[in-house]
Amino acid sequence: MKSLSLTLLASLPLMLFSCVGNKPAPTQERVPIQPVEQAPPADVGQNNFGGPAVMPADTTGMAERMRRMREEQNRIRTVHFDDLSMSDPFIYADQDTRTYYMTGSGGRQWRSKDLVMWEGPYNVVDLSGTWCEKAGFAAAPEIHKIGDYYYYAGTYSDHSEIIQAIPKRYNVPHNQTYLLRSDSPEGPFVPFSVTPGYDYEPYEWDCIDGTLYEEDGHIYMVFVHEWTQLIDGTMDYIELSKDLTRTVSEWPVTMFRASECPSCGEMNGLGEATFGLKMPGWVTDGPQMFRTKTGRLGMLWSTWGKERYLQVVCYSESGTVAGPWIQEKEPFLGNNSGHGMLFRTFDGELRYVVHHSEGNGPRKPQYWSVDDSGDKLVLGERIILPR
Repeated sequence: MKSLSLTLLASLPLMLFSCVGNKPAPTQERVPIQPVEQAPPADVGQNNFGGPAVMPADTTGMAERMRRMREEQNRIRTVHFDDLSMSDPFIYADQDTRTYYMTGSGGRQWRSKDLVMWEGPYNVVDLSGTWCEKAGFAAAPEIHKIGDYYYYAGTYSDHSEIIQAIPKRYNVPHNQTYLLRSDSPEGPFVPFSVTPGYDYEPYEWDCIDGTLYEEDGHIYMVFVHEWTQLIDGTMDYIELSKDLTRTVSEWPVTMFRASECPSCGEMNGLGEATFGLKMPGWVTDGPQMFRTKTGRLGMLWSTWGKERYLQVVCYSESGTVAGPWIQEKEPFLGNNSGHGMLFRTFDGELRYVVHHSEGNGPRKPQYWSVDDSGDKLVLGERIILPR
C-alpha cells in the first residue's frame, strides 16, 4: 500500500505540469509563492545529503575562520589529483591547448597537462545581469565545444524564489541549467542567451544537471527533473536552437523515471535524508550521453541505492535520444560513488572520472579505466596515480 500511494503521488506533479508551457511568464506577472511546512526533519545521526552543518558549541571567531578558509580555498595553487575534494567532476580534454580542464560543483576550474598535477582553482564565469548571479554557486558544471565556441553548462539555484510549495514535503526553489559561452576553454564564460537568465527548461520545473548532446544535426539539453518535486525523478531532453540561445521544442520529452532502474532505491526506505528532510522518492542525477565503438548509444547517470550513491547505465533501443531507454540490472559502480563522466586522454585512452566518499567524509575524484569496444561499457580498474 505504501508503494502504491507513493506511485500515485508521483504522478500528480506530472499531471499538473502537463498544461504548463516551457516559456516563463514575465517576472512582473508572477505572484510570489509563500513557503509551507516541509517534510519531517532528519533524525540525529541519520544519513543526510546536502543538509545543514551542525554548528559547533563554540562559535567564537567563526566568521574570521570562515573568511580564512574561503581565502585558502580560492588561492591559486598546484595540487596532486588525490588531494582534491570535489563533487560531480567533469573533465574536458582540449586538443588545441593539449590541456585538461576539470570543473565540478562550486564552479571553479582546474587545469592540468598530465592528469596528475592540477593548477587552480580559477573563476572562469561571469553571470552579470542574470538571476544566476544571486546563486553564484554552479552545481555540476560541464564544458562542451560546439562549432567555434566553448559552452559552460552549470546549474544555478535561487532559494529566495519558490516555484512550487508542496505541503509537508518541500519548498521548491528556482533551479535551472543555464548556458554560458566563451572563445576559450579558460573563459571567461559569459551570458549569450536570447534574454539574460533565460530558462532553457520549463520555469515551473525543478531542473538540474543539464548536459549537451548532438545527434543528426540537432542539439539537445538532457537534464534531470528533480525527484524533490516529482517524487519519482525523471530524465528529460529538450531541443535547442542551432546557436544555443534558446529552446525550440514545445515541451521536454521524458526519457525514463528513476524507479525504472533496478538499482534505484526509495530514499526514506534507504534511510537517506536530503537537505535535512525526510522526503520519500526515487532520484535521477548527473546524465552523460556516450556511444560505444560499435555505435550503441548509452547514458551514464546516478541514483541512490543499497550502497548509497550509485553510478548506473542505460541504453537506447532505437540508437537515438528518443529511446526507449533500457536500464542495466546492476550498478556500473557502487560503494557511494557516482556522478561520473567519460573522457578520452590525448593518448587515446578512455577514462572515467567519478566522485567517491568514504563514509561521511568529503567527496573525492577518482579515475577508472573503461572498455567501450563492445556493445556495453565495461568498468576496469581504479587508476592509482604516482606521487
